[in-house]
Amino acid sequence: MKQHKIYEPTDKMILLISDNYNVLQTMEAFGIGMGFGDKTVDEVCAERNVDTFTFLAVVNFTINGYHEVYDIEKLSVPTLLHYLKASHRFFLHFQLPYIRESLIGALDTENNLAKLIIKLYDGYAKEIKAHMNYEEKNVFPYVEALLRGEEPTDYDIETYSKHHRKTLQLHELKNIIIKYLPDDEKRSNLLSTTLYNIYNNEEWLLLHEKVEENIFIPVIRNMEQKQKKDDLSLKISNMISQNDKNVDVLSEREKEVIVGVVQGMLNKEIADWLHISTNTVITHRRNIARKLQIHSPAGLTIYAIVNNMIDISKVSI
Repeated sequence: MKQHKIYEPTDKMILLISDNYNVLQTMEAFGIGMGFGDKTVDEVCAERNVDTFTFLAVVNFTINGYHEVYDIEKLSVPTLLHYLKASHRFFLHFQLPYIRESLIGALDTENNLAKLIIKLYDGYAKEIKAHMNYEEKNVFPYVEALLRGEEPTDYDIETYSKHHRKTLQLHELKNIIIKYLPDDEKRSNLLSTTLYNIYNNEEWLLLHEKVEENIFIPVIRNMEQKQKKDDLSLKISNMISQNDKNVDVLSEREKEVIVGVVQGMLNKEIADWLHISTNTVITHRRNIARKLQIHSPAGLTIYAIVNNMIDISKVSI
């Protein structure tokens, strides 16, 4: 593919199309139509509610294979999802049926070789549909759940990545068509045009898969890692908050018993220190264990230090 400049938000949108008309298909998948005059990429994207950074990341990648330096944190997951879903609709509901209709129109369908060509194409289309249907059923709902802040436990992007394989290529079909090209000028023209569409379709499907591999999967993997960190921070925060509540729940006497335990005192020593009976100390310790769900002196030591109940220099180690 021809190499071009790396496009920027301030470039005019018309420049992208002038340099490479294949950008038209990318724009369509992002929901960007014609009629934008001399507006810049940023202006057009803003009008269509498309994230400019994500749009340019995909455009620069599909045109130049340029993806090494983009900031993954700035990519918009909703925008990527829209792009991938729209691409699926284009392939499944327009491109694949259109090529099949073109083949039928260009071939003598009573001919056995023509029937073989149609059969090969149908197998190719079936595999593409299965691949995209899998993503529609499993991958996209999973990502949408992540966007809602949910924590799906039965799937992750690594599972998808391991099973994300290249779709079938049509080497045999293309070779048969080239050899089959009839002498009839009208049929020959129709078949040549259809063959061109098949080549073009394969090229775009390959780019579609590369966008998934090099942009979509990494950004979702980053999203998962970020969410796990956020979840961990939330759990730690909740733990600290719960500890604060537990401190309030403890009676002053129970706090004194904890301090005694942390200082290495035995039950009788704590009883003598607090002028209470040993049985009362034992009862207090049972209540402490029930309230805090901490059953060891080491655990109580950590708890006491974290909640500023005792100076670490007074801890018996």
